[in-house]
Amino acid sequence: MSTNSPTVRPLAAADEARWRVLFRQYRAFYRLEESEEVVSRAWAWLTDPGHECDALVAEVDGAVVGFAHHRPVPSPYTGTTGLFLDDLFTDPEVRGRGVGRALIEQLRALAAAEGRTFVQWVTAEDNHQAQALYNTLAERTTWVTYETGV
Repeated sequence: MSTNSPTVRPLAAADEARWRVLFRQYRAFYRLEESEEVVSRAWAWLTDPGHECDALVAEVDGAVVGFAHHRPVPSPYTGTTGLFLDDLFTDPEVRGRGVGRALIEQLRALAAAEGRTFVQWVTAEDNHQAQALYNTLAERTTWVTYETGV
């Protein structure tokens, strides 16, 4: 396996097949029901220039090995806007090679270039491998997240 560092770039139409494989793996990791409708809807959002959702991908040796889905998020109580990292995933075959770090660092650079003041994300409480990385890149907050269906 290569020892090259990952490179990060915006998602491109040519990434569709590989992105779909990775996104299905991401959904399986979180034990979500298989749904090609959801996969296709997410792809449509990410490739629609008018939609708020956007994506970066990481490559190693020309192969897409990870993604970061993100969107602008306003913060009325601070009067600022940041980027919210909705989904971060790295191919299990290349974990520990700096892919997640490279994606988050590029998101920070993107946020700064756009005049945003923060990058924010959540993760599952039991996702300790991801938290080990996140603890080196950001400050863990004291906020507790709630969610309700409609």
